[in-house]
Amino acid sequence: MKIVLAGDHAGYELKKEIKEELEEMGHEVIDAGPYSSDSVDLSDFVYPASLKVARGEADRGIFIDGVGYGSAMIANRVYGIDACVCQDPFCAKLSRQHNDSNVLCLGGKIIGSAIAQEIVKTWMTTDFLNQEKYVRRVKKVKEIEARHLRKLDEIKDLPE
Repeated sequence: MKIVLAGDHAGYELKKEIKEELEEMGHEVIDAGPYSSDSVDLSDFVYPASLKVARGEADRGIFIDGVGYGSAMIANRVYGIDACVCQDPFCAKLSRQHNDSNVLCLGGKIIGSAIAQEIVKTWMTTDFLNQEKYVRRVKKVKEIEARHLRKLDEIKDLPE
């Protein structure tokens, strides 16, 4: 699977570890930055990475900032993104099984390396439960998305 990683300075160190773990699992990783722990603006990295997932240039995304919520807020404003913040493997499992999330957001300031790696492993290896009630619920979320967000092909000035 092709995974895009992004974040900010607060998630930089954890992003490096997650990248290594994903590569060891056999995934192709696109590192969308940042490339140091120098202070940066989160949206400069998470927004373009979200577009990669939405365009199908990456199968999933993992975004790491201070607590994860900033990344999720940015990513969920892009049509086709279903981002979740997970702070333990149980939440990671349910976010995939019940919600079919395609972006995982982590907080580099609030979870340690070992738990982050377990979260990533769980999220990456859990499939959506293609059962009627979950399909129905995800469909309702997609209907809300279609009502309130513009599809990428409707936007003329998207960054590359």
